[in-house]
Amino acid sequence: MLSDVNETTAPHGSPPTLRRSSRIHRAWFVAVVTFVTIIGAAAFASLPGLLIEPLHKEFDWSRGTIGFAVSVNLALYGLTAPFAAALMDRFGIRRVVAVALSVIALGSGLTVFMTTAWQLVLYWGILVGLGSGSMALAFAATVTNRWFVRRRGLVTGILTAAGASGQLVFLPLLSWLVEHHGWRPAAITVALSALAVVPFVWLLLRDHPADVGIAAYGADGFTPKPDPVPGAARRALKVLFRAARTGPFWLLAGTFAICGASTNGLVKTHFVPAAHDHGMPITAAASLLAVIGVFDVVGTIASGWFTDRFEARRLLAVYYALRGISLLFLPMLLAPSVHPPMLFFIIFYGLDWVATVPPTIALCREHYGEDSAIVFGWVLASHQVGAAAVAFAGGVARDVFGSYDVIWYASGALCAAAALMALVIRRRPLAPLPGSLVKGAPDPVA
Repeated sequence: MLSDVNETTAPHGSPPTLRRSSRIHRAWFVAVVTFVTIIGAAAFASLPGLLIEPLHKEFDWSRGTIGFAVSVNLALYGLTAPFAAALMDRFGIRRVVAVALSVIALGSGLTVFMTTAWQLVLYWGILVGLGSGSMALAFAATVTNRWFVRRRGLVTGILTAAGASGQLVFLPLLSWLVEHHGWRPAAITVALSALAVVPFVWLLLRDHPADVGIAAYGADGFTPKPDPVPGAARRALKVLFRAARTGPFWLLAGTFAICGASTNGLVKTHFVPAAHDHGMPITAAASLLAVIGVFDVVGTIASGWFTDRFEARRLLAVYYALRGISLLFLPMLLAPSVHPPMLFFIIFYGLDWVATVPPTIALCREHYGEDSAIVFGWVLASHQVGAAAVAFAGGVARDVFGSYDVIWYASGALCAAAALMALVIRRRPLAPLPGSLVKGAPDPVA
């Protein structure tokens, strides 16, 4: 973590002369700012599962209707990510993240005034979905790619774990607010937490190591800051069209869609109401999700460490297989009270929750080079489309069958398929990709 280099004065327009320094490298401070920013923005991700029962009771909206609004949120979260990554190349990380947090605060704050279901879709589904998509994991991937050459897997794991840490911080508080004071104070808390992070981002986050005249952590030398890339939307689409002609993209997108379906769409959205169906108090069920967040931090950081040392596709296969097995057992574990087998599931599932992210980002980086953040944004879009589909299907299944069991079993089977898909991904690209926007980017056809 010690700085490899430090700057000395240099003629105008030329890179600074670099010298050894014993100070902590600035990249680690940027990673801390990013971590805290994602934690502050994570409050919005903790709330949807807590809103289903209160909104159903107050407005008599079906769970399918509420699930649809959540599914719009989840889908836009993913579909916005690749465009946000391109916008960060055009306008800078700091500006995009500050605007995104403000949009999240606006959407969450407006929900307290809603009276009809379409307003829930607009405020929570569209506004919060767009804002959260710009704060998605593509943000973490962009920061990691720019500021780190060494320890990328570890840093990716730490930043991914920030979302779980935010869940840990906010979920117990939000569940207490919902149960004792209603859902509106919880929505206001989300809005205020997002706004509170904006000045923190604006004052402390920097877009590129060259902004402070240093090299990235672990880099051999100084890299000048690249010029802004115009046509952010056009670039995001061009990267998609090129990547879509390759096999690894579809395998990564397919596995990550199943990842989203089995986490954000299923457990984060429907675990609390499913546990409540079996007589468990909402606060107890929400506390179990918070415990998942505790072990998610451990599992994701460990996964980043493993990704620096082991083959990413094999790690993915193991993670998905273990997740599928755990989901098949969950319907038998739901009960009115917390018992040891349920705690074992929570710990086991928590360790695996977002462990898939570091190896997925590593595979994107391996196959797509400097376009990898945008490619990962599109892979993340598939993650959220999968999450959106199951968030909606779970609510419909509960309305039709009276329980969530069929969704648990189906998701377990999908995870088994994802494990097989991960093993099919080849190890590395073979030749340069014709027409790549980034000179020297490796060919994803492998």
